[in-house]
Amino acid sequence: MPIRQITIIGTGLIGGSLGLAFKNHGFTGRIVGCDRAPVIERAIHKGAIDDGVTRPLDSTHGSQLVVLATPVGAVIELIRELSPALPATTLLTDVGSTKAEIVSTAQACFKESAARRFLAGHPMAGKESAGVESADADLFAGAAWFITPLRDQEIHSGICGEYLAWIEKIGARLAVLPADEHDQLCAWISHLPQMISTALAAALVEEYGEDAPLLEAGGRALREMTRIAGSPYSMWRDIAMTNKKNIGDAMLKLEQQLAHIRENLDSRELEREFEQAHRLKKIPPAKKTKK
Repeated sequence: MPIRQITIIGTGLIGGSLGLAFKNHGFTGRIVGCDRAPVIERAIHKGAIDDGVTRPLDSTHGSQLVVLATPVGAVIELIRELSPALPATTLLTDVGSTKAEIVSTAQACFKESAARRFLAGHPMAGKESAGVESADADLFAGAAWFITPLRDQEIHSGICGEYLAWIEKIGARLAVLPADEHDQLCAWISHLPQMISTALAAALVEEYGEDAPLLEAGGRALREMTRIAGSPYSMWRDIAMTNKKNIGDAMLKLEQQLAHIRENLDSRELEREFEQAHRLKKIPPAKKTKK
C-alpha cells in the first residue's frame, strides 16, 4: 500500500522541515501535523502541513506513516501511547537523537510485531534555532540519516522501503548501524560538540558577562565554536539523560586530553598534540541536492 497520508507529531524545526521537504520533492498526499494549536497554525501557514490536530492519537487516523519528531522523552511516551491503537498496517518511526532506549521501548510495546511496525531513525541535521519558523525544505540535503533496525528487520520492503526511498529523495544519505553503536558514535560527533559549545559559552559569560563584545573581537573561530550554544535545553536534556554514559565517557577522555595540553603549554608535547590534531580529515561541506 503506497503512502498516501503522513502524520508528523511535532511540527517544529525537524518535523516542519520534513513536511516541507516531502512536498518540495513531489509528495502529493496529505500531511497532518500534531502539536499545540498555535504551532499548528504556523506550520500550516509555512506550508509544512496541510492540516493539524492537537491530540496525537486523533492525528494518526488514516495515515500509513507516523513520524515522531519530538524530543526523545516525548518519543518514548508517544510510542507507549500510540502502539496499542495504531493499525497493524501503519508504520511508526522517529527522528530521536538517541536510539537505544527508543528501540527498547518499541520492542517492549510492539512485541513480536515490532520489526514490521516500528523503524528507528535519526537525521543528523538541525540548527541552533528551534521552531517551525526556522524549518527549511533543504535541511536534510547532504545530511546523514541513521537507521537503527530492530533484529531481523527488513527495512527496504513495504512501507519501510517506501519511506526510506523518500528519505533519499529529499537528499539525505542513509546509514545503517545498531542502536548502541549509534549512541556511542553520536556521543562523539554530535553530543560532545554541543556540550563543548555550551561549556565555552557559559564560561565566557561567567568570565566577562553577557554583554561583553566577545563574538566581534573573537572573530569567526569564536562565532563557530559558540553558535550551537543557543540550542534549546528542552531537546538536549532528554539526549543527555538517555545517553549519559556515552556522553560522560567522551567528556572524560576530552577532559584528559585538555589536561595534557594544559600541562604542556610550554613544551614540545604541545606540538605533538597539534600534529595529531592535523591528522583528522577535513570535514567537507554538505552537498545540496538540485530540485
